[in-house]
Amino acid sequence: MSAQVPVRVALTDDEPLLTAGLAMILSAQEDMEVAWQAADGATALRRAVSDPVDVLLLDVQMPGLDGIETTRRLVAEGAQGRVVILTTFDTDGYVLGAIEAGAAGFLLKSTPPADLLDAIRTVHAGDSVISPGPTRRLLAAVRRGAAPGAGRTGPGGAGPVPGLAAGLTEREREVLRLIALGLTNQELCDRLWLSMTTVKTHVSHLLAKTGSRDRVQLVLTAMRAGVVDVEEVLAEGA
Repeated sequence: MSAQVPVRVALTDDEPLLTAGLAMILSAQEDMEVAWQAADGATALRRAVSDPVDVLLLDVQMPGLDGIETTRRLVAEGAQGRVVILTTFDTDGYVLGAIEAGAAGFLLKSTPPADLLDAIRTVHAGDSVISPGPTRRLLAAVRRGAAPGAGRTGPGGAGPVPGLAAGLTEREREVLRLIALGLTNQELCDRLWLSMTTVKTHVSHLLAKTGSRDRVQLVLTAMRAGVVDVEEVLAEGA
């Protein structure tokens, strides 16, 4: 039986004590390894090309290129690896900016180590993660019409977008609604009595049909399409 290939992680932060602490936590995991560390976005961009990794943890505030601009350039250049933004600031601008730039995760630096490790594994598996606090800010921004793509609203600039969920089957609409409420794939299996393979197929079809990059964008699509109400999602996460 072959050994599991560890998830290669890169750390970028201008606080050496933080990166040292994170490196110790990650290196202690059998399924992870820290490939390299950088103190700024420009260095991270160069290292991502010369030594690609699976997951990049980026501080949102750094000298020179900040985490969001670094993410934007990584995505534009087609760099391998998915980005998780780390920040001490739970603000609308950072959350929305990270999503628009293409980040697969947005976590507060106060996130417990176990949750951070789970988030890295989740992102590496192709999913997305956002801390509860930033999620609420994101949803509140959707309610105000300030979220990415929120300009695509109905007549008068408010309300659901007609036809945004057109082409979805009833089962796909149901899965989309539950994803928007925060259910994981396993929870979808349990709720709908479906196999994991079937759930993953539904999620894949939803991403393709709605043109969404990941589950975060699926949530936004569900709310803009009127499949689920923002207040319902906020209440679910309360």
